Amino acid sequence: MNKGKPRPKVKICCISSIEEARTAIEYGASALGLVGYMPSGPGVIGDELIYQIVKSVPPPISTFLLTSETKAQNIIAHYKRVQTSVIQIVDELKNREYDILRNELLNVKLVQVIHVIDDNSVKEAIEVSKYVDAILLDSGNPNLSVKELGGTGRTHNWELSREIRKLIPVPLFLAGGINKDNVKQAIETVKPFGLDLCSGVRTNGKLDPQKLKEFFNAIE
Repeated sequence: MNKGKPRPKVKICCISSIEEARTAIEYGASALGLVGYMPSGPGVIGDELIYQIVKSVPPPISTFLLTSETKAQNIIAHYKRVQTSVIQIVDELKNREYDILRNELLNVKLVQVIHVIDDNSVKEAIEVSKYVDAILLDSGNPNLSVKELGGTGRTHNWELSREIRKLIPVPLFLAGGINKDNVKQAIETVKPFGLDLCSGVRTNGKLDPQKLKEFFNAIE
């Protein structure tokens, strides 16, 4: 489909058990998303379970902690309970405290989520990309009274996502309502480094092997 170009990396999010982790890896996931406490959205599991799943995952599979903490010291404390290889910050980091995270967590990659809403999202992505290892574009809305920080199952304006990808110096993951039926268009429009799925490969909240198979077939 990509005319010889490497297919995007695939991160399967909302992993809820060691069994789901193994299933996702078996079908082709190169990264797993593990959701810590969130004000809303699917997939939240306890820190002890996240830790146990992380310990079961073989290298070179990446494990992402999704944290809704907004202060560096709170993110560090959350990370130390779970010990993933990547921290995915799903809300705005107060005072851009990325240097504190870098100094404390030397070997941990940082991914900042930008919720794509309008042109301000583009500006925010450009600014934050100086501090992190990757940007992940999602379809939440942190401005609501109960913040939406991911797992909405909605797509957003991929034209804005494409603009962001062209303007930032780090890899871009695309999330938000991606499934086997629209992934080809998503790849052609945005050309992301990676894709991030939760609801698109699930049935009644459970990871669905058939949907995983169909999705990976769609991006071959």
